[in-house]
Amino acid sequence: MEQEQLGTSPSSSSTSMRSIDDKNEGKIKQSADSRFPLTFLEMAGASGVVLCFVVGLAGVYLTLPDSDYSFLKLPRTIEDLHILREHLESYTSDYTMQVLVGYCTVYIFMQTFMIPGTVFMSLLAGSLFGVLKGVALVVFAATAGASSCYFLSKLIGRPLISSLWPDKLVFFQNQVAKRRSGLLNYMLFLRVTPTLPNTFINVASPIVDVPYHIFFLATSLGLIPAAYVTVRAGIALGELRSIGDLYDMHSIGTLFLIGLVSITPTLISNKNKA
Repeated sequence: MEQEQLGTSPSSSSTSMRSIDDKNEGKIKQSADSRFPLTFLEMAGASGVVLCFVVGLAGVYLTLPDSDYSFLKLPRTIEDLHILREHLESYTSDYTMQVLVGYCTVYIFMQTFMIPGTVFMSLLAGSLFGVLKGVALVVFAATAGASSCYFLSKLIGRPLISSLWPDKLVFFQNQVAKRRSGLLNYMLFLRVTPTLPNTFINVASPIVDVPYHIFFLATSLGLIPAAYVTVRAGIALGELRSIGDLYDMHSIGTLFLIGLVSITPTLISNKNKA
């Protein structure tokens, strides 16, 4: 009887794992169908977030001295970044607080609504404030923006991510479920390495039940290495010709090495349990 139970254990375990995966996939598809379109309260909450950012940006703009601000736009190319840096350098020394508040507001806004181009903002921080201040500013703004995206996604993100990345969401949910005991190390690994896009992690984490305190710690610590690489490159902005110059094989290899170090305790723990 004991041998028979042992013999059927792997099969039942495999069947159980497939059942969990099927349930997760079915739950995601069902939630995508049942939670779209958004309710009035969800739309009101999202609109309130947008309004707060608009008021904040308008306040910063109105406190700046009278001048021509046609150069103020989100940089999309290295050339746009050069123009923005040249104009902001003169303001940074005289209107440091306005520049800092405006910078953080724009960065957090971009992170919250998944607007591409934060890498240019990180380069700008290095160019304007130097390495130490630039890294601190980028990590603060990126963590605040990721947190804002996390809570906004918790409110209205499920139908969006379920329709945009259903397969990736199922994969992420299964990985989180398997690594509950070492979830912080796993989230650190994801933040340090380009395994999954940071935008996807921000939106998907509340959907797959990653606790906020783990999300916050992994974000604030895990973004430091990449922020350092980007901010340092911003100091030599004049030598930068394209975004591709930022991440050479040495930089990418270093980030992966840091990521492996962060996940090693979890791997050792799982091996000891086995």
